[in-house]
Amino acid sequence: MATKINNERNRSQDNRADMTGVIDSIRVLVKALRDSGRDAEQKLGITSAQLYVLQALRDRPASINELAARTYTHQSSVSMVVARLVESRLVTRTAARGDARKVSISLTAAGRTLVKKAPDAAQTRLINALGAMSKGDLKSLASHLGNLTSIMDAQELESRQRLAKARVVATA
Repeated sequence: MATKINNERNRSQDNRADMTGVIDSIRVLVKALRDSGRDAEQKLGITSAQLYVLQALRDRPASINELAARTYTHQSSVSMVVARLVESRLVTRTAARGDARKVSISLTAAGRTLVKKAPDAAQTRLINALGAMSKGDLKSLASHLGNLTSIMDAQELESRQRLAKARVVATA
C-alpha cells in the first residue's frame, strides 16, 4: 500500500514539473505575441496582424487566398486586415489583368517603408520555429495542442452551462 502511495506521489510530482514546463512555455509564447502587438501599435501605428500581412507581401503581391495561405490564416480574417491596410494606404487592391474578379494585393510605397523599418512580427518567428521542427514533432504538437484546446473548449462550455443554470435558479 505504501509503495502505491509513493508511486502516485512521484507521478504527481512528475506531472507537476511537466505542467509547469508547458504553462511556462505557453506564457512565453503569449508574452511574445502580446509584446509584438504592443510594439507594432506603439512604434508603427498598426496592429501585429497588419504587420504580419504586410510582411507576407514583402517579396511579392498576392491574392487574398494566397495571403491566407502564406499567413496560415482564414481568408475572411485576412480580408478584414487587408481592408484596414487599404484604408491606411499601406496596400492597394488591383484587379488582375484578364480577370477582373481576381484581385491582387500589393504594398504601397508607405507600406514598403514601414516593412523595411519593422522587426519581424512574432507570428513570423512562430511560423519559422514551427517550420524548423521535424515533421513528427510538428504532428505531435498539433495533436497535443488540438487535444488541449478541445478539453478547454469542453470545460468552457460546461462552465457556461453551469452559469446559465445558476442564473435560471437565481431568477426563479
